[in-house]
Amino acid sequence: MCRSIKTLRPPSLPHDATGEDFHAAALQYVRKVSGFRAPAAHNQEVFDRAVAAIEAATAELMAGLEVRGIPRDVEKTP
Repeated sequence: MCRSIKTLRPPSLPHDATGEDFHAAALQYVRKVSGFRAPAAHNQEVFDRAVAAIEAATAELMAGLEVRGIPRDVEKTP
């Protein structure tokens, strides 16, 4: 759907994703699906609630994921 949304876990990020990363991804998603880069004043509240809900869902998802194995692009060290 939106090719520029980044994967929010290593090795795609050099660090663990932060709340700022979650917010940026949520904002990008809401902008994409709503078709608005910036909502009109009468839509601001619902736009902000959607961003917050998606940000919270993303944080919950990332906290609950269990990644097993070694990613293919990470070399094994002896």
